[in-house]
Amino acid sequence: MDNEAMRRQLQILTDRAEITDLMDRYLRSLDDEVLDEEWARAFHTEDVTAEMPIGTVHGRDAVLAHVRRGMALFDRTVHLGTNAIIEVDGDRATARGAQLSTHVLADGSENVFISAGHTEADLVRTPDGWRIAATALRVVWTQGTPPRLPADLTAAPAGPAAF
Repeated sequence: MDNEAMRRQLQILTDRAEITDLMDRYLRSLDDEVLDEEWARAFHTEDVTAEMPIGTVHGRDAVLAHVRRGMALFDRTVHLGTNAIIEVDGDRATARGAQLSTHVLADGSENVFISAGHTEADLVRTPDGWRIAATALRVVWTQGTPPRLPADLTAAPAGPAAF
């Protein structure tokens, strides 16, 4: 392997590690409940699109507001992501992985709601590092009592009410 090929391979491996770290930190941040503007900038492009089981939103501020509202439905959560397949193409990348989310409802019942599915993301390299430009959570199955959604937060037609 010549030096240029080795440099390209090292860059791809570095990019994949940085994207894995971004996705892991994102899921961990949901459990830490520090959802502010700095959080939104650390993970998303300004024009991000996020498709969630509680609706699709466009723009970093809208994602922040929507995630805050969704996470407020739960008292405690644990989000796990694994088996990510990351494809890097220059300054763009895609990632698809499995997600298992466990939630304790915030309604005082202590009921547990679990959702499992796949996360798909389009990412772009920015001057501040990799950021999510588009993401979709596709829930495959749920177990337990789902949260009661406010009227303006409706579950996506194709899937159960899950976050």
